[in-house]
Amino acid sequence: MRRIIASAFVSLDGVIQGPGGPLEDPTGGFDEGGWVFKLWDEGVEEVIGALFAGDYDLLLGRRTYDIFAAYWPYVEGEEAGMGQAFTRANKYVLTRGDRPLDWENSHRLASIDDVAALKQGDGPDLVIQGSSTLYPGLLAAGLIDRLTLVIFPVTLGGGKRLFGEGTEAQMLPMIEHKVTAKGTVIVSYGPGGALPPYPPYAPEPSKSDREKERQRQMADGSW
Repeated sequence: MRRIIASAFVSLDGVIQGPGGPLEDPTGGFDEGGWVFKLWDEGVEEVIGALFAGDYDLLLGRRTYDIFAAYWPYVEGEEAGMGQAFTRANKYVLTRGDRPLDWENSHRLASIDDVAALKQGDGPDLVIQGSSTLYPGLLAAGLIDRLTLVIFPVTLGGGKRLFGEGTEAQMLPMIEHKVTAKGTVIVSYGPGGALPPYPPYAPEPSKSDREKERQRQMADGSW
């Protein structure tokens, strides 16, 4: 069985959009593209190097696939080797659409069930980089084996969030963490489960008349 290893660059306020360059993803009026490289350091470089050091296939959302396909096959200079490696790797794209996937070694997945079936087969780890739309479904299905967040010390205000609508409540136990020289926190989580019940030692809800009135206002939408 294969593992799914996920990694994402994220700001302190949870934004994942457009980390790689000014024109990578300006949708929704996002104007802070390329924010990661304003804070890049050797500690981040080590994490990304380790993520792509061995054999792997890529698991991507459609928009991240489009970003990669428009950049990596054509990159030159120091990054050419990474571009060649991404081209050689199998690229599994979770998408509801039917637009062509014309970057070589690309394969369409129509549902989370397809991802689960792929995971059960033989092959190298499936690596996710970015692709925020994948996380709610994969987490809910318990398919992510390791999630590494590279949390930069910056707030971006607006933009696409890592854990968007549809993300379920669950525990994600920490596996390891470190802090880079520039204050970026790199933390890895493993698969978890449901949150524990409200503990008996925690405070009991207030029974005051004022709290009862507050509860009534919340129920009728006037609070």
